[in-house]
Amino acid sequence: MTDSSPQSNPNAVPGAADVPAAAEGQQQEQRRGGRGERGERRGRRGDRRNQERDSEWQERVVQIRRVSKTVKGGKKMSFRAIVVVGNEKGQVGVGVGKAGDVIGAVRKGVADGKKHLVKVPLTRHNSIPTLSNGRDGAASVLIRPAAPGTGVIAGGSIRTVLELAGIKNVLAKRLGSKTPLNNARAAMVALSLLRTHKETAKERGISLEQIYS
Repeated sequence: MTDSSPQSNPNAVPGAADVPAAAEGQQQEQRRGGRGERGERRGRRGDRRNQERDSEWQERVVQIRRVSKTVKGGKKMSFRAIVVVGNEKGQVGVGVGKAGDVIGAVRKGVADGKKHLVKVPLTRHNSIPTLSNGRDGAASVLIRPAAPGTGVIAGGSIRTVLELAGIKNVLAKRLGSKTPLNNARAAMVALSLLRTHKETAKERGISLEQIYS
């Protein structure tokens, strides 16, 4: 009596129908895992770039005050921080932040300062090209260039703004109010009004030699 059941061939190649679904699932998971690893690498690169950008900036706290606001239920206490942000390469900003704690106020002040950056034209001796005068409220600040080796002759918040802007030789005079915030903003106005000799000649429509003559 012959056996009519089919015999299995060990050398036969399994077809697509014989491949278990679990193997296909593993392959898909491996592909997804590879994509996830690539995304994580890109995220790490982005974090490194952001850290390098943040490391270029320096921030200094000029003043921290406790302020109050009268609301319906009474007085609400909070903190106000005045922060100066700069990279010592010709960019500087002044920011103000308010929060219920000091750390939050400083963090908001740094973010606000980076939103109000001013680009300062620096000479090869790390000074300013021309004399400038800035005013904010009752505060007025006069800044003028100085010879190499003079240093930063200024005080208070004005000195902080000039140092973080990268200015090494400058003379500054405070006129009027002594409020740190107004003085810092007046110094920012004075720096924003600075122009190089080339820009001044272009605005006036004359040659650069005529400015020096």
